Amino acid sequence: MRTVTVVSLMVLSLASGALQAREYRYTDAHLHYVDFFQNSEGMLPLLSQMDEHRIDAVMISGVAVAKKWHENEPRRPRYYAGDDAGAYWFTGTDAILAHALLDLPEQQRERFHPFLTGFNPNDKNSDEHIRRTIEMFPGLWKGIGEVFTRHDDLTALTHGDVPRANSEAMTRVYYLAAEFDMPVMVHSNITSKREREPLYLHEIEEPLRAHPKVRFIWAHAGTSAEIHRRQERLEFLHDTLDRMLATYSNLYIDLSWSMLDTYLLDEAGEADAEWVRLVERYPDRFMIGSDVVGRFDNLGKHLSRFDAFLDALEADVAVKVAQSNFLAVLPKRPVVAEEK
Repeated sequence: MRTVTVVSLMVLSLASGALQAREYRYTDAHLHYVDFFQNSEGMLPLLSQMDEHRIDAVMISGVAVAKKWHENEPRRPRYYAGDDAGAYWFTGTDAILAHALLDLPEQQRERFHPFLTGFNPNDKNSDEHIRRTIEMFPGLWKGIGEVFTRHDDLTALTHGDVPRANSEAMTRVYYLAAEFDMPVMVHSNITSKREREPLYLHEIEEPLRAHPKVRFIWAHAGTSAEIHRRQERLEFLHDTLDRMLATYSNLYIDLSWSMLDTYLLDEAGEADAEWVRLVERYPDRFMIGSDVVGRFDNLGKHLSRFDAFLDALEADVAVKVAQSNFLAVLPKRPVVAEEK
């Protein structure tokens, strides 16, 4: 799948010298099989959406935490921010995903690229836990993540210390990722909900510098929906990304849904020219994702909303962003631990 051609991914029509509507085939670079209660609609609804909306491949992961239904809450929350009850690290999420994938016929399973996420990024034992999970399901895993480090309200609700992308525990995970040639998707907020400066940038920049052999996918480019609710557009984000992409060849950007209306499209739904130029300067480094959690009825709608931005890119760049850039960061060999 790493040698997918432009012709096989999209159809371009030229009439009287004018570019007509493009039809994209997608790779969803950010999808969670379960929600924050470890529930899922299941593989059949997901596959149905993929077939209906030209989604050929999916990065799929569990969710690293489970939201508690607290004894004092009369109604079960519907989301992690639904009430003040906490969340806790949930290692079983990888097993839930693995068994769902292994129940599929091989031809269908090949469309999915599962990432390991069920570990506590504050625990220096986590690299050994990841290694054991690789051993339990040899050849299944393609990457690590989405790792929840700084994540605004979710961080505040999750039991334990604030996780950092540059912690000693995560350093051990990065060494393991390099050993197995696995990319790592990290959610690491670039700032807090109120500060209008890149307050936590060093937490993602330090591992980028220290682990040049690890391919980092920065979820939402360090932003979140909650940051945007408080601050709307981060004016420093574009120039920060421009500098970082020029500096770190191992950095990739996940343009998932929370960035679409804030940065990529203007109020009229037109592509932002500054962001178009940024993506075209680094055509191999951006990918799109839905970031859906456990429910898939709107999956096609989430990805097709990127079309207005993709249409503004050069045709070959649009294909890379829509599909092939994510596939290019996957391991070059099956992820199998050596027998001891």
